Amino acid sequence: MFNLFKRKHKFFTDDENHLIVKAIRHAEEQTSGEVRVYVESKCRFMDAIDRAAELFYKLKMDKTEQRNAAIVYVAVKDRQLAVFGDEGIHQKVGDAYWNEVVAEMLSHFNKDNYAQGIAECVIRIGSALKQHFPYNKDTDKNELPDEIVFGR
Repeated sequence: MFNLFKRKHKFFTDDENHLIVKAIRHAEEQTSGEVRVYVESKCRFMDAIDRAAELFYKLKMDKTEQRNAAIVYVAVKDRQLAVFGDEGIHQKVGDAYWNEVVAEMLSHFNKDNYAQGIAECVIRIGSALKQHFPYNKDTDKNELPDEIVFGR
């Protein structure tokens, strides 16, 4: 008998998965901003930033009230990554900031510390969001899920 359901490749151990989700939750506790992580095997585009942007809109991350969401995108087998921020946060931090975050994540990846690199990236994004979009207990709500999104 063959299985009609393909088993998804597991990119992270349970501990690594927990580390990343914990980083997302920690980042979002301090800001009205939102951070998502999307991981898949291969990038369908030549440029990972184009894929990150596509996923950003597909996941409706542009619908946050203050346009202050960011996505961390990683294509494991293709060894590509990108960070894409909505216009609210991008106007505050600019291209140089995103390039620094990606460079830091790459330094972890070069040491095969993928989960740690993603978690640290999320924490840095959370710090920028906290600075420009601080948490307000009276008005803030978690607008997007905190779990990692896994593609193919």
